Amino acid sequence: MTKLSDRMYVLAESETLAMSKKSAELKAQGLDIINLSIGEPDFNTPDVIKTGAKKAIDDNFTHYTPVAGYKDLREAIAKKLKRENNLDYAFDQIVVSTGAKHSIANTMLCLVNPGEEVIVPSPYWVSYREIVKLAEGKSVFIKTSLENDFKITAKQLEAAITPKTKLMIFSSPSNPTGFIYTKEELKAIAEVVAKHENLYIISDEIYEHINYVGKHESIAQFDFIKDRVILVNGVSKGYAMTGWRIGYVAAPKWVAQGIEKLQGQFTSGTCSIAQRAALTALTGDQSAVGEMREKFRKRRDLVVNLIKEIPTIKTNTPQGAFYVFADFSHYFGKSDGTTKIKDANDLTFWLLEKAQVAMVSGDAFGDPNCIRLSYATSDELLVKAIQRIKEALGKLK
Repeated sequence: MTKLSDRMYVLAESETLAMSKKSAELKAQGLDIINLSIGEPDFNTPDVIKTGAKKAIDDNFTHYTPVAGYKDLREAIAKKLKRENNLDYAFDQIVVSTGAKHSIANTMLCLVNPGEEVIVPSPYWVSYREIVKLAEGKSVFIKTSLENDFKITAKQLEAAITPKTKLMIFSSPSNPTGFIYTKEELKAIAEVVAKHENLYIISDEIYEHINYVGKHESIAQFDFIKDRVILVNGVSKGYAMTGWRIGYVAAPKWVAQGIEKLQGQFTSGTCSIAQRAALTALTGDQSAVGEMREKFRKRRDLVVNLIKEIPTIKTNTPQGAFYVFADFSHYFGKSDGTTKIKDANDLTFWLLEKAQVAMVSGDAFGDPNCIRLSYATSDELLVKAIQRIKEALGKLK
């Protein structure tokens, strides 16, 4: 009998990718599906970055790359971290990987031993939980609430720490909620971490440039814990470069060396052309980043205002990323006369069928009362999607 390894039977499929796949299948069947499930900017990569990639091909950047990334790209990342975040990193503290997800997986596998605990504020990005499983660690979820903008407190963190705790992982701006930790909130968390010398932090900052409230704040700014922070970022979201697959870590040198060693056995260095494109993105004109951010902000305002016209849906105004994470629990237990809605999973698939709008159940992110919708699409489609959702929900009694 053919049988996969045991780890494959405890690993869940990415719910965001599964919903995107399902919506694509329905669209291929001729259905007018509006896909609000995907975590991807709908903008094309700026032309100046594409030109950099084309030049790289002409300049014969077509050979194997250093495992940790080209030195000039790592130096450019270090300069970016100093210029934009006032963080000091040497180039050899940076490792370039095939996307931020790869960077997170590398870090988790390098730091977590079987049975060690990883603190994960909930809601969380779907892959955190599964990557912890692959490292044979144990996720310890800290529940948050809409009333607190889905952010944990220092007190909650302290209560969750045990002698087995090795890591905490979180994102700010957050996927799925769009909320951002303030400098004061991060400092309070850092002060708790400082009291536990064997505790490390993965700070997922991939949505850094999609921030509507001002300067991005990184927990790595606090010198008293910087040597225990692994900062994860990349070019996918801010530069509309999802398909190029470039992410990176900035970390203590010993962690970076471990990640380089691991990556050398898994993937080696990432794509040469994509790295040259990323170098162009980080060192070139940054105006496109601000233009995309402003368009996302306007879409956020549009979607939040439309959702607030449906008083049974509860939501706050997210401060970054391109998601609204809204509470739909009012509809649980209701029926359209044929189907009874038990939870967010039921409701998400019911809305896919009845409203032809694809979203992701909050259960995938650790909050079964909510649904995540992405506003990384046109104003026209967003208006149409929310109207369809409103009309469909009106059939539930």
